Amino acid sequence: MDIFLLIRAVAALAITLGLVGLAGVALRKFGPDALSRITALRKDRRMQVIETLVLDPTRRLVLFTLDGEERLLMLGEGQLLDWAPGKPRKGPAPKPASKSSSETVV
Repeated sequence: MDIFLLIRAVAALAITLGLVGLAGVALRKFGPDALSRITALRKDRRMQVIETLVLDPTRRLVLFTLDGEERLLMLGEGQLLDWAPGKPRKGPAPKPASKSSSETVV
């Protein structure tokens, strides 16, 4: 009776490992690339994310195109930085930091 339980356990292990291996092969074949292939079929989109860059846990830069124009967007901390090439900056230019009285030049 014990030999049948052992054979049953080995068969169950072989089936489980086979299913895990099959899932791994399926993920390699149809994984992340399959999603990009599906979205690539839709060419009439107006907006496309080109690149994202995580600055810190609360802020992220996103470079995207909108109607053929590249835009840079900063997300996080309740602030928004929106930049486009050739777009004039709003507000005064930042002032250079002044030297404090404790700094002396020798």
